[in-house]
Amino acid sequence: MAKAPTTFTCTACGAAHQKWAGRCDACGAWNTIREEAPLSAAPAGKSLGAARGRALPLSDLSSTEPEPPRAASGMAELDRVLGGGLVPASAILVGGDPGIGKSTLLLQAAASFARTGLSCIYISGEEAGAQIRMRARRLGLAEAPVKLATETNLRDILTTLDAERPALAIVDSIQTMWADMVDSAPGSVAQVRAAAHELTAFAKRRGSAVILVGHVTKEGQIAGPRVVEHMVDTVLYFEGERGHPFRILRAVKNRFGPADEIGVFEMTGAGLAEVTNPSALFLSQRGEPAPGTAVFAGIEGTRPVLTEIQALVAPSPLGTPRRTVVGLDAGRLSTTLAVLEARCGIPFAGLDVFLNVAGGLRVTEPAADLAVAAALLSAREDVALPKDCVVFGEISLSGALRPVGQTENRLKEARKLGFSTAIAPANSKLGAPTGMAVRQMPDLAAFVGDMFGAG
Repeated sequence: MAKAPTTFTCTACGAAHQKWAGRCDACGAWNTIREEAPLSAAPAGKSLGAARGRALPLSDLSSTEPEPPRAASGMAELDRVLGGGLVPASAILVGGDPGIGKSTLLLQAAASFARTGLSCIYISGEEAGAQIRMRARRLGLAEAPVKLATETNLRDILTTLDAERPALAIVDSIQTMWADMVDSAPGSVAQVRAAAHELTAFAKRRGSAVILVGHVTKEGQIAGPRVVEHMVDTVLYFEGERGHPFRILRAVKNRFGPADEIGVFEMTGAGLAEVTNPSALFLSQRGEPAPGTAVFAGIEGTRPVLTEIQALVAPSPLGTPRRTVVGLDAGRLSTTLAVLEARCGIPFAGLDVFLNVAGGLRVTEPAADLAVAAALLSAREDVALPKDCVVFGEISLSGALRPVGQTENRLKEARKLGFSTAIAPANSKLGAPTGMAVRQMPDLAAFVGDMFGAG
């Protein structure tokens, strides 16, 4: 019988190796490669299926199953991101920068679920019980029926959860958990992977929902192996700028609801307050029109959101002009600048360009291209766009404007907030509401010539 191959894995980055080495070629760490035992082989003369397997129940594609039951928290923004509420036996991973408000959000969520009758346990491996109780008093949650524990030993945590059988367990954070069957330090790849696996398996085995908190790296990814994001059912990111009170809870993966859905909160002295109309909040400080600003009608998940895109263009004293972007993809800015120069003859050489999305929102959809171009041209020409105008559309490398989805929802949201004019790509499937005039542009050159008298 052939011997099963032995594998070696780096406990720091999770990279697999054919043989042991003192240094991992993938991450450069020393003395982190460990041998992993292979799966046991089948007895001689028998196939693996005959020796250990069992027949699986099969069904056809026409089979129907009832929708999973959901428990609403009473926090409408949180329920929206979860897809309508909390699903039993689900595993949820919540990531975010340190100090952004993850613990505050989840403590409020635990209190809201507990007040609806669900049994909730909050386990912290980062803070002492006195600190959590002090936060609960500040948030007005001291009387909420939430059970609290502070522990990092995974075996003790699982024993407690098995005994209590809560409907919801919150573990803060996964990087602090320590599994005694794994020979590595807490926070390492092997420890995070083992802890996530055991807690996810508990959720599926006992029917409890488990929420895991994860820290993010400087690149904005959840620290630890990416396999953790594959294990869980839902991955949420809690985003925001420290200088802004707004916080965005974004679903990047959800097996029980739409991905890319967002919930908007405002950080106050009494905790996180829900924002039911994000567009009105993001535009609340917008005064008279100024050069370098454009209102973008975007879609976040299933809801339309209007935000202000701000640009500043100034002569650069440097040999290489600066390109600073906050809230948008820097690559799309570079592409937009290149198309403006190549297709419209408008150069930005020798000019510093600064771009920002007001309110701390992060915009990822390509429909923001035209609004970015409008803000850049407005700043460069020192000409303000009309106050009652919204802009959206995707710019192709040829300079053509491509239609975007959910045009009707974008226009309805803009009209609801008092905007009467929209600039959109030609050939869009428009269902403009009453009182909304839509100016359709075939390409970027036509937009530049119509709005700024150039092109």
